[in-house]
Amino acid sequence: MSGNILMLTPLVLTLVLALVLRRTLVALGVGIISGALIISEFNPVNTTVYLSSKAWMQFYANGQWQAWHLNVLAAMVLLGVMTQLLARGGAVKSFADWLYHRIQSGRQARVGVVVLGWVVFIDGIFSCLAVGHVCQPLSQRYNMSKEQIAYLVDSNASPLCALLPFSSWGPYVMAILASVTLLPLSPLESFIEIAKLNFYAITVIILSLLIAWFGIGFSYTAATEQDITEVEAGNPWLLGVPMASLLVASVGFTLWSGAANSESVDITQWVTSADIGAAMRDACILATTIAVLMLKFSGRTALQLMADMFVGIKIISFAISILLFTWMIGAVIADLGVAKLLADWAERFISSDMLVAGTFILCAVMAFTTGSSWGTFAIMIPIGAEIAAAVDIALMLPVLSAVMAGSVFGDHCSPISDTSVISATSSGCEPHAHVVTQLPFAMIAALSALIGFQLINLGVAAIWSWLAVLLSAATLLGLYHKLSNYEANIAVKAQS
Repeated sequence: MSGNILMLTPLVLTLVLALVLRRTLVALGVGIISGALIISEFNPVNTTVYLSSKAWMQFYANGQWQAWHLNVLAAMVLLGVMTQLLARGGAVKSFADWLYHRIQSGRQARVGVVVLGWVVFIDGIFSCLAVGHVCQPLSQRYNMSKEQIAYLVDSNASPLCALLPFSSWGPYVMAILASVTLLPLSPLESFIEIAKLNFYAITVIILSLLIAWFGIGFSYTAATEQDITEVEAGNPWLLGVPMASLLVASVGFTLWSGAANSESVDITQWVTSADIGAAMRDACILATTIAVLMLKFSGRTALQLMADMFVGIKIISFAISILLFTWMIGAVIADLGVAKLLADWAERFISSDMLVAGTFILCAVMAFTTGSSWGTFAIMIPIGAEIAAAVDIALMLPVLSAVMAGSVFGDHCSPISDTSVISATSSGCEPHAHVVTQLPFAMIAALSALIGFQLINLGVAAIWSWLAVLLSAATLLGLYHKLSNYEANIAVKAQS
């Protein structure tokens, strides 16, 4: 029994410190070091040798370079560079000025925020930063509150990235999935299947579109018309061309790689056989190169471009650190045999009837208290997979969907989440006001998702589970809208 407790110590320390300190990197670091000490029997020299060996094995093992890890890291660095090139080089502002001349109504303005979030799919933080700044001027011309813009921005950033393998989230999550030995499909196929059952992320996006279209749920400010001639026409291509290049190249390189690695003419087999890491890396190289050239010809100096790149590398370095620590703690926990121990306990004590819904709630709590969806992915994807394999292996992908959905929900509502803060500040409102006004809609999506996960857990087909989710979300949104109107009418009568 004492041996089991000792084996679990690194994992427990990681979870507790992540919740208490709200610093995922510190929590993962303590977990790695404590696990290494246990494996090395608390010998400092052996611990140092062990950690050095495990760190090097993330890049070079079994006589060959770890291409997947290296490609993922390269893609993340390039995405960080590209986002800062576009933000600091004026591409975002230029696109905002172009958009300002083409919005004709409040509904178009609201829906435009949503659609722009879909276009700027590259990264959650970049989406929040870019879309908020682009659309903030629209609130001055149309009667949109800052809180409404922040909600629409936030609801189409991280939730969308959690669904797209070609966003910056894709390589990160697939890198973690690749470490799951019992995964029934390839990392790319698994990511796609997991996204199909991400009830929360998809429901949040649908709700945001409905709220934008009908203009419900937020108070409105007095519209202040500005002479459209006072705003420069702007150039959409500085932002549009690199983003389009990234999307097209990602798909193109993936299919090209798959066709080269497969003898089949079936496009599905091409996707399955593709080297997604290399495809993402090459697409990022192409898109970043295009962004640099376009910005250079637009007047950006070489020194300014180099400074932009440096800032991009600096900002993305934290995410890269988390990913490296994630790989390390996964290796340490595997050497300790923690996964097997947890799986044995899960098989004995956890009911399969509540596994998926319970995972959603657990991950939501973790992400809310830590403010990090990525940190929760790092900790819970391997654990969730092992527990699902022990309890009911058929539930592995639904459990991983619950991990993704719960993590995004918790992060979405957390006042200490970087995306929550950036969505608010880039939209011009207070972070606290954004979190409070966003919470009812996030809860509607979460409660609906919880119903869907429980139905999946009980063996209900995905199509019927989705129907229940969408009906629940529509009903709850309608009830909330009626209640809001009722309270608003009472307030008006009280003032009169």
